[in-house]
Amino acid sequence: MFVRSRVNFAGKSTTMAADHPPSDYAGDISPDEAWALLQSEPQAALVDVRTRAEWSFVGVPDLTPLGREAALVEWQQFPSMQVNPDFVAQAAAAGPDKAVPLLFLCRSGARSRSAAIAMTQAGYARAYNVAGGFEGDLDEARHRGRKNGWKASGLAWKQT
Repeated sequence: MFVRSRVNFAGKSTTMAADHPPSDYAGDISPDEAWALLQSEPQAALVDVRTRAEWSFVGVPDLTPLGREAALVEWQQFPSMQVNPDFVAQAAAAGPDKAVPLLFLCRSGARSRSAAIAMTQAGYARAYNVAGGFEGDLDEARHRGRKNGWKASGLAWKQT
């Protein structure tokens, strides 16, 4: 296990355990920090890496208050759940400038971490994982969406 300094977009840092060395990606940010970063940096892009089924049945982040849309790029392709061989090229379309922040979001933060690592390996220095994802972790009743994540934070979302 590695120790990672969790750095938010404002430069504040805390220490947390990580399964990956610190150079693997820019770090984990909360949904609220992601929203603030998207507000403060108009070129920043949010890439939702869940599956088409999840986008349809669970909803997607709504960035229309910021005048843009989230990019929808599957990390694993439904229904086979094989890693998308074109992921890097498809995600790069959301942020062609490698200096611009790319924020990756999945259901709970695991696939989006893998996506942030892949984009860092492709040369993106500011590839962040949105911790807690769209739906968040399971609560004591084994339901998502109440404990943490984009929805639980009260951030804008819509049904597609």
